[in-house]
This record gives sequence, structure tokens and C-alpha cells, in this order.
Amino acid sequence: MKNSIEIKNGLLIFLGIGIFFLLMDILGLADKNYLRILNAFIVLYGINKTIQYNFNHSNSDYLENLISGFKTGIIGVVLGIIGLIIFVYIKGGESYLTKLSDTFFFVGKTNIIKYCSVLFFEGIASSLIGSFVLMQYWKDIVANSKY
Repeated sequence: MKNSIEIKNGLLIFLGIGIFFLLMDILGLADKNYLRILNAFIVLYGINKTIQYNFNHSNSDYLENLISGFKTGIIGVVLGIIGLIIFVYIKGGESYLTKLSDTFFFVGKTNIIKYCSVLFFEGIASSLIGSFVLMQYWKDIVANSKY
């Protein structure tokens, strides 16, 4: 049952990030790097929903919830990268990627493999850090509510 909530919230992360970046592209804001940081809040929201669900269903084990939140983030990241690959090829392939890479953290010529690899490792790191930070929050909430 726990895996289904991780998948559900991973899909929620994917949908949230997908809609966010599609709106940025439609509104012509895709070149604004500072707006891209907002996707972190979408990922944190999905991870938080998983951890909150686990605590509400009597699963207060720290390590299990940390791993559950991390898996939720990874599901969202992997689906997001798959969606990005599809989106890049719909928008024109490598030529569109060149436009994206000029406005992101990449310098010079890149390809879809390098671009998605960097985003994958960045997503893994942010999911792990986000899960850890949220577990610190929930650990204190649960500990204080018992007294």
C-alpha cells in the first residue's frame, strides 16, 4: 500500500512540474532562471504529502519515511525527465535544447544525454535533501504531539 502513495505523489510531482514549465513556456518566461527555483516547492509538496500520509497511518519510523519520501521524489524526477525528453523533441530537438541550455546552468554545446544526466543527478540530490529536511520537520511535529 505504501508504494501506491509514493507513485501517486510522484505522479503529482510530475504533473505539477510539467504544468509549471508548460505555463512558463506559454507565457514566454522560460528564459527566467529565477522562476525555475519554484519547481523545488512542487517537489517538496509531493514528498511532504507522502511523509504526512505515512505519519497519519501510524508509520513513524524515521528511516522508512525518509526512504519513502526519497522514492516519491525520484519517481517525480524520472517521469519529469522523460517528459522533458518528449517535450524537447516535440519543440524541435537539439535546436530547442540549445535554446534551453543557454538559459540554464550549461555552457557551450550540449546534447540531450548530458542535459538529462545533469538534471537527473540534480533531482536525486534535491529529493534526498528535501526528504531529509522534511523528515526533520515531521520528527519534531510527531515528538511534540505525543507530549
